[in-house]
Amino acid sequence: MTLFPEKRPPRGSSDDLSSVAQAPNRVPSWKRALDVACVIVTSIFWAPAWLIIGMYIKIVSPGPVLYRQERVGHMGKRFRCLKFRTMAPNANTGVHQAHLNQLITSNQPMNKLDGLGDPRLIPGGLWLRTLGVDELPQLINVLRGEMSLVGPRPCIAYEYEVFQPHHRQRCGTLPGLTGLWQVNGKNRTTFEKMMELDLAYVEKKSLFLDLKIMICTLPAILLQVWDAASCRKAAARTAPAESIGMVLPHRGRLGSELVKGRPSCPVSTPSA
Repeated sequence: MTLFPEKRPPRGSSDDLSSVAQAPNRVPSWKRALDVACVIVTSIFWAPAWLIIGMYIKIVSPGPVLYRQERVGHMGKRFRCLKFRTMAPNANTGVHQAHLNQLITSNQPMNKLDGLGDPRLIPGGLWLRTLGVDELPQLINVLRGEMSLVGPRPCIAYEYEVFQPHHRQRCGTLPGLTGLWQVNGKNRTTFEKMMELDLAYVEKKSLFLDLKIMICTLPAILLQVWDAASCRKAAARTAPAESIGMVLPHRGRLGSELVKGRPSCPVSTPSA
C-alpha cells in the first residue's frame, strides 16, 4: 500500500464525511461574525503589510507573489488556500511529503525543514514563514467563508489521505490561521499531540476560547522566532540531522517546560 496515493477527489468535493459525522460541524454564527469583524477592523494594518510583502517578493524572486494550493477544509471540502510565495517557483514538494511521513510515523516534535536552511526558500523566506506573515492572504479565505481566524490548520490533500478516521474529525470545524495547537507548543509537539489539541478545539470551541487563542498568538509567534534563531545557530555548528532534534525541546527554561507539557502561554479547553 502506498503512503501517498496519486488519486485525488475533485476540487470542491468532500470525502469520508462519515469520519467527521459525529463532530459538531455547524459553523456558529458568532464565529462568522467575529471573523468578518476582526478582518475588517484590522484591514488598516494588514493591507499595507500585504502590499509591502508583495513588493519584496517580486523584487527578490521571479514568479508570482501568491501561492495557491489545494487544502482540505470544513467537512473535507477542498478549497484553494492562499499564501505569499516563500519558495522558488516549481519547488520540489516530494521533500515535504517525505518529511511529513516521518513526523506522522514517529514520536518526534513537528519541526519544519525551514530551520535547517531549506534551499527551496527565497531570500528572507524563512522569516516570512516564522513570523506567519506569509499566511496573511488567507484573510481572503476567511472572508470567503472557507477558513476562520481560529481553528486547526488546513491540511494538504496527501496529509488528509493518510489520516486515521479519528484524525479526520478535525475537519468538523473551519480551518484557521491560528489555533489551540499553535499556542500550545506547535513545532515542539508531536503529530499525535497536534491532533489531540485540534480535536479538543473542535469539541470545545467557543467565543471565549477563540478570543483567548487570539491573545496568545503573538507570544507564540515570538517563541517561534526564538526557536528559528536558535535552530539556525545550531545548524551552523552541528550536522543538520542533529541540530533540529537538539535545540527545540531543551532550549532553556521555556523548552524544559514545554517538554514537560507546560507551554509558556497555555490555553486549555474548558471541562466538559
